[in-house]
Amino acid sequence: MIYWKGKRKKKGEDTMLMDEYFSAMKSVLEKVEQTQRDTIIEVAEKIADRLAQGYAWHIMDTGHMLMFEGVGRTGGMMALKPIKITCEINNPVRHRPSPARGVVGYDSVPGFADFVLGRANVLSGDIVMIGSVSGYNYFPVDLALKATEMGCLTVAITTVEYSEKLTSKHPSGKRLFEACTYCLDNCSNYGDTLVDVPELGQRICPASGISASYVMWALQSTVVEKLLARGLKPGVYISNHMPNAAQINGKALENYEKFGY
Repeated sequence: MIYWKGKRKKKGEDTMLMDEYFSAMKSVLEKVEQTQRDTIIEVAEKIADRLAQGYAWHIMDTGHMLMFEGVGRTGGMMALKPIKITCEINNPVRHRPSPARGVVGYDSVPGFADFVLGRANVLSGDIVMIGSVSGYNYFPVDLALKATEMGCLTVAITTVEYSEKLTSKHPSGKRLFEACTYCLDNCSNYGDTLVDVPELGQRICPASGISASYVMWALQSTVVEKLLARGLKPGVYISNHMPNAAQINGKALENYEKFGY
């Protein structure tokens, strides 16, 4: 388990909680480099193979890790497309007291994963990446199992140390890292907090957002490298603030629509 639990220096000495966070976060990123490198290379090879054959690359993040940082960013691949779910129920009826009915999240509805895969136009042979820090809730596990069953390459991005200590909410008993073809561990810890603060009685500063992004950019860079080795030039976003960005991105998007990468 990685987190700072050292003895804080006395008043007047040059130390702060952020220094403890810097140290712990560096340890997490070092662990990613040391333990995930080979898996990243293997997954990148599989993704490049499938993109070269015309299959699509989807990502579904049930939390906070990847949908904004890993998708549609400057320097990122155009091939990676997010599955976004919106569900709105609106009724302008006047306020009335009502008996408690219990709150059921859409992601726990049986068959919802099949519905999502169908509406998202996920096809057999595609790549489906699924992000979840805890990796034990019903929907991400069900999505992984259903996508794998239909012939997709499934890749988890999760916190294995955290997930191992939790009991799956899925009938299979599996957690996300057990339900996918491959697992990329963001190497955070149980509870996803790094700095122990005795005065609060708890730890602060999560790691998973930064470390998951670290994994994703390492993966994308390796996929780019693998495609280039095949003589294929993948589309990559350039910042809208750069000269001729609209034309460059437009041309790259045309190529993506034509070739899938």
